[in-house]
Amino acid sequence: MPCYVYSISKTQSMNVDQKTYITCIISFMTLFAFAQDQRKQTNDTLDADVVNVVKPYTPKISDAFKVKAIPTTDDATTTSKKEIRYNIFSIPVASIFTPAKGKAAAVEKTKKERLFTNYASLGFGNYTTLLGEVYLNHAMNRSENVGGYISHHSSQGGIDGVKLDDDFMDTKVNINYAKQMRDYTWNVDAGYKFQSYNWYGIPNAENLITETQIDALSPQHKFHTFDFGGEIELEDRMINSGSVRFRRFADDLDSGENRFVAKANFDVAFREELINTTVKMDYLGGRFGQSYLEDTSFKYGNFQIGIAPIYPIVRDEYLKVDVGFATYYMNDTAAKAHKFYIYPKVTASYRLVDDMVISYGGIEGDLEQNSYQGFASENPFVSPTLVVQPTSQQYNAYLGLKGKLSNTMNYNLNGSYYGSNNQALYLSNAFSPQDDNNYSYNNSFSVVYDNVKTLKLFGELNVDIKRNLNLGLKVSYYNYTADKQEEAWNLPDFEASLFLDYQITAQWFAGANLFYVGERLDNQVAESTTNVVSLESYFDANAHVGYRINERWTAYVKANNIANQVYNRWLNYPVQGIQVLGGASYKFDF
Repeated sequence: MPCYVYSISKTQSMNVDQKTYITCIISFMTLFAFAQDQRKQTNDTLDADVVNVVKPYTPKISDAFKVKAIPTTDDATTTSKKEIRYNIFSIPVASIFTPAKGKAAAVEKTKKERLFTNYASLGFGNYTTLLGEVYLNHAMNRSENVGGYISHHSSQGGIDGVKLDDDFMDTKVNINYAKQMRDYTWNVDAGYKFQSYNWYGIPNAENLITETQIDALSPQHKFHTFDFGGEIELEDRMINSGSVRFRRFADDLDSGENRFVAKANFDVAFREELINTTVKMDYLGGRFGQSYLEDTSFKYGNFQIGIAPIYPIVRDEYLKVDVGFATYYMNDTAAKAHKFYIYPKVTASYRLVDDMVISYGGIEGDLEQNSYQGFASENPFVSPTLVVQPTSQQYNAYLGLKGKLSNTMNYNLNGSYYGSNNQALYLSNAFSPQDDNNYSYNNSFSVVYDNVKTLKLFGELNVDIKRNLNLGLKVSYYNYTADKQEEAWNLPDFEASLFLDYQITAQWFAGANLFYVGERLDNQVAESTTNVVSLESYFDANAHVGYRINERWTAYVKANNIANQVYNRWLNYPVQGIQVLGGASYKFDF
């Protein structure tokens, strides 16, 4: 089949060439196929049947082709932004307006109260009462302080119905020095105390003591106390703190004792926790010039050394559990006997409702070192013929709730049951007059020991309203079970106290303290007869009011036993009636 060539224009040459070539190729392939078909028919011996296979065309992506030509534009037109210019024409305008300058609103500030480091007070009252105090403190530099204080409280007595002198005196002097370093702080101090009391509590029975015997008595009893010691607190050290204290206590009747106490607290690492451990050494030794019924002196002494490790088992936001124990070795130097003690130290607390309700409980025990000085401080009318022994509190199991009722009010409620072996109880001495002492007329107290179990219920409420009113209430109920003694002598069955402090204005302030003590029991022995005596409960109300004259001077008035109750704190020992004292205080700096 011939192929024709046409003459075409230049603009169509590309399309025409492609069509011509395709036409020629198709014609050539047709002729070639026809020639092959004739040759096969000539040589093939089989029937020349034609089989046509019809199949629909299924396009594939590979069958398509794309034009790779990139289109171009012949448009050479370009655009550009027209520049715009702005001009401001200012026209002056006459004006008489002048804006006022801004001023910050003034906030009323309360005047900051000046703090003084020194204080002195002096007051006088009925019963020829004198009360004086002086507190001094001086900063030598940024890290050193030296200070001291002197206090005096005395009264010439005058209680109605008392036949012996009932005056008393209590004077204290102390000096101290403190130094603060970068990672530790330490201080030392030394002091002296002089006390004078009278065994004025003789029974009122006319047949027990005659006027002649009363006139011959000189019931005054004097105490002298001298002590010195020091403390140290460390930061980021294995030892947290330590202290030592030596005290000499003596009276004017050839009695005296020495006591030395040393403590150290440190942490020991164990299983990624710290075991807080306290080590204590306590030595006590003393003598009395005579026993109660015999003119023979005797000695007493106890040496204790103990260790109390506490391990925190649980420490999280809500639950805290500490488990430990305390163990002591005690040597009775007078009886030449020794003994070991071990006590539980288990405490736990759980936050039930954040800070509003926190439950807590535990079981603990300890060994208490009793001393002549401790007995005379609690009951100044003891005789210098005491038996001094330690008390072992085997256990104290308690359970309670504490928390906040509001931002200004918190509470604490708990119940406890504890058992103490060798618990000290004050008991009135028998009436046994002797010419060489003034305390054997049923007007002094001895100490007896017994195993006592105690059930205690306790409640406390504290209120702090805008720092102007502070109110606190405490209530305790006791139930005792004694082992050998007939009663738990001189222990109250109920105690309650209320305190109040009220800042009336910037100058005026007032306060009150109210105490209630329940019934106590004592045993009065006279002429071979023994009578259990009930000491009635009593209520004592105290109040004070003051006025700040200026930042340095303050005047005040105090009143004690406002209800004028003539109650007995101890058997045969009535207290002073209503006492009113007025005075002033002065604050100053060096």
